[in-house]
Amino acid sequence: MNTQPIGIFDSGVGGTTIWKEIHALLPNENTIYLADSINAPYGPKGKDAIIHLSIKNTEYLLNKGCKLIVVACNTATTNAIDYLRETYNIPFIGIEPAIKPAALQTQTNAIGILATKGTLSSALFSKTSYLFANHIKVIEQEGHGIVELIENGQLHSNDMKSLLKTYLKPMMDARIDYLVLGCTHYSYLIPILLELLPKHITIIDSGEAVARQTKTVLERNNLLNTNPIKPKTEFYTNGNPKFMTSLLGEPFVIDYLDF
Repeated sequence: MNTQPIGIFDSGVGGTTIWKEIHALLPNENTIYLADSINAPYGPKGKDAIIHLSIKNTEYLLNKGCKLIVVACNTATTNAIDYLRETYNIPFIGIEPAIKPAALQTQTNAIGILATKGTLSSALFSKTSYLFANHIKVIEQEGHGIVELIENGQLHSNDMKSLLKTYLKPMMDARIDYLVLGCTHYSYLIPILLELLPKHITIIDSGEAVARQTKTVLERNNLLNTNPIKPKTEFYTNGNPKFMTSLLGEPFVIDYLDF
């Protein structure tokens, strides 16, 4: 089992930010990444549709022999991971907005959360907010249109900057000092956000934490790959392979998947 790959899926290219963190922390591990770009974003879809898509992605990765699956999508995690864990007999690692560290560290008692509709409206998000952030002001902002711009190769466009300025204004007016990114796509926005936000606002995403949890679960289940042979990495997308290559920053072979 140890040399079998880690599977990672997302509603598009955003989860490649999670793949980078996992690959950096666990360089011996074989990995398979699945980008369901044709169905991005998952956020506006209903829970039943999100579960259906998550099942499809999971079964594709299981057919590839994955020993563990990372649900590198906040919306899929908050809506579908309980079902996946109950249905399939392998470990699943999920991702959700890092509300807890922001709520514990804020000095202004105000934090901002930029996330998809599917994440913000989920029961898991509501539970986490209640447990850790019910004593502070939380400015929730649905990032409508962001994923579509990223998937269409318009990450650094004027439209993106204009959209972000609109979404950030009420947060800055509320004097937030932490901005939580609640979608893996949004990690690619960090350089732009750093230009738009005051210096005192700290941006938090979940990439490193997900990688550490992946390592912990692999160790707990005796699934770490200790083989020193160079690992194999596979990328599959039903979207634009060239754009994914540009985001990864390396000339990986990315296979188009009619899926």
